[in-house]
Amino acid sequence: MNFETSELTQQVAQTARDFAQQHIKPYVMNWDETQEFPLQVFREMGKLGLMGVLVPEKYEGAGLSYFEYVAILQEIGKVCGSIALSVAAHNSLCTGHIMAFGNEEQKQKYLPKLATAEWLGAWGLTEPNTGSDAGNMKTTAVRDGDHWVLNGTKCWITHGKSGDVAVVIARTGEPRSKDNATAFVVERGTPGFTGGKKENKLGMRASETAEMIFDNCRIPDANRLGEVGAGFKQSLKVLDGGRISIAALSLGIAKGAYEASVQYSKERHQFDQPISNFQGISFKLADMATEIMAAELLTLQACDLKIRGQQMTKEAAMAKYYASEVAVKVANDAVQIFGGYGYTKDFPVEKYYRDSKLCTIGEGTSEIQKLVISREVLRA
Repeated sequence: MNFETSELTQQVAQTARDFAQQHIKPYVMNWDETQEFPLQVFREMGKLGLMGVLVPEKYEGAGLSYFEYVAILQEIGKVCGSIALSVAAHNSLCTGHIMAFGNEEQKQKYLPKLATAEWLGAWGLTEPNTGSDAGNMKTTAVRDGDHWVLNGTKCWITHGKSGDVAVVIARTGEPRSKDNATAFVVERGTPGFTGGKKENKLGMRASETAEMIFDNCRIPDANRLGEVGAGFKQSLKVLDGGRISIAALSLGIAKGAYEASVQYSKERHQFDQPISNFQGISFKLADMATEIMAAELLTLQACDLKIRGQQMTKEAAMAKYYASEVAVKVANDAVQIFGGYGYTKDFPVEKYYRDSKLCTIGEGTSEIQKLVISREVLRA
């Protein structure tokens, strides 16, 4: 495996870095305080190809690889975890699901609008009482001739209110039975499809998280993605790629907190010298740097396998699990290095601290990642 950064990846990273500095950084704390979801920012990113990173050029996407995708999420995540989270959810989940399992007609209909951010995407699997227990979901889709009627509620959905189109996984069989779920594309404005409660969150506050409610929502069979009953298997494959994106987001947050800590430790003086001279601080920085590098290598390994079309369920879960836990630890240590200042909103690390925790929960908790990893290890 050669993880030397290519010139293309460097150029793409620079584009994302410049955009984040100019269009995101000045507004980060205002968006965080007000929980504003800055929709126009995503429209602008769509013009640069950042909302259709993996989508082939024939569908108006950027046609890039997972290496560029990870670089983009890291650069945006260094500046604002919320915006990077929304970019990840749009690219990996909604767009990724249609790209992987849609037929040609569906791809031509939806991918160009998603890749250019004319439409924002959402993806609905989680429900109020079935988080990790997705096989027992309550949202149902009942066939009625050439249509399906959806009823139920999805929660914790990124872009649940503002998304223009959603991929929704609904139960089409008996609870806990095999192959009991099917995926559908539902467009905003379809009668019976509404956004529900928007969550008031600890972190990632500028990334909209809300309910999606389906009340006798009638959609044509043409909106079904793949075979009836294949929805959960599709979701697991989509989540493999999604876990790489959360690992990348985690890396961005961790690197942002680390870089801020290095700079602060050189500028902050106590006892007539910079605090970086003290072993208590320098050893924290050493641990941060080492753990970030290890997390990055795990993430790049998963990318490499994904690009080569090889099985990477275990590697993606390892990357997501380790990188997300590193993000929390690094952000925690960053607050400690900043001391009292780190506990205030005048310095950036308190936001890294709040944002990082979501990475250990979203797209499968750390505990679920351990379950996935252990199953793969024991299957060998």
